Parts: sequence; structure tokens; C-alpha cells
Amino acid sequence: MQTEILWVAPAAALAIGYLLGSIPFGVLLTRMAGAGDLRTIGSGNIGATNVLRTGRKGLAAATLLLDALKGAVAILIVEAIAPGNGVLAAAAAFIGHCYPVWLRFRGGKGVATLMGIVLVLHWPSAVIYAVVWLGLLGLLRISSVAGLAAAFSAPVGAAAMGRFDLVLLLLALALIVLWKHRQNIERLMNGTEPRIGAAQRG
Repeated sequence: MQTEILWVAPAAALAIGYLLGSIPFGVLLTRMAGAGDLRTIGSGNIGATNVLRTGRKGLAAATLLLDALKGAVAILIVEAIAPGNGVLAAAAAFIGHCYPVWLRFRGGKGVATLMGIVLVLHWPSAVIYAVVWLGLLGLLRISSVAGLAAAFSAPVGAAAMGRFDLVLLLLALALIVLWKHRQNIERLMNGTEPRIGAAQRG
């Protein structure tokens, strides 16, 4: 009986995290705004970069913010009701965003959601994350490069500041971001990866 009780909090953390993370804000916002089905636009991705291809900058900004918030809120809710299980909620929210059951597991690439997760787990690493992401985005205007660099800055930043308890989690999530960007990496190697503001595919 005691063993069964011990599983309740972790199971709840995973469920809450996944359900929150799997909310496809990009798809919902573009539909409500009459911009069509995001999955049939550009790369078909549900993240903010693809929302930007609809020409609705406000929608793209809202998608970015909400995708980040769902990762952060998942942790905060779980820590409030089941302290110590926030890391499980973080991982589940990230997986939910990247592989939402509602969209046949075809989700986003996780950069914004990871930002929200890092912000709650270790805000100094989130500062580094934001600087790397926005800095490279402004300098190169290549979303994939900025996102990948930001994702890997999270475990590096955590390690540099002694938060070794978070390094494995953040590294694992960064590797998923890398996997989700595999087509972008192929285009980068071929010199065909588009820049923000140009005709884009991924």
C-alpha cells in the first residue's frame, strides 16, 4: 500500500506536465485568428517561428510566450501540490510539447518551452539562455542556429554555476532539441537554411 502511495505524486507530476506541455498554442492561436491550420503552413511546425510565416508577428510573439509559460507553469503547479517532483513535470511538459498526442505526436522543437523550464529551475542559466538565443538570432537571423545554441547553453550554464543536479536533465532536453532540428542541420550543412525574414521551410 505504501509503495502505491509513493507513485501517486510522480505519476501526477508526469500527467500534469505532459497535459500542459501538449497544448498546441501555435495551432490554437492561428485558428482563432483566422490564419488557417498552422500545420499546413511553411514547415508545418507548431512553434513561433512557423507562426511568424503567417505574417502575424503578434501571434508569433504570443505563441513564443505561451510555449515558454506552459513549461514554467507545469513546474510551479507540481511543486505547489507535490514538492520535489518539479523536475518530472519539466521533462513531461517538454515531451508533451515536442510529441503531443493530440497532433499525432508531431509537435514543436522545444526551444521556447525549454526556456520556460530553465527559468523556473535555475534563472541564472535562463539569463544565459536568453542572451545566447536572442543574440544569435539578431546577429545571424537563423532561428535554428540560435535555438540550438541556446538549448545547449542551458546544461553548460548550469554546470558552470554548480547546479550539477540539473545538468543531465538539461542535456537530455537539449539533445531532443538537436534531434528535432535534424532537417535544419542538414540544410545548414547544404547552405540552404533560410534566415528570418526570407522564404523559410523549417
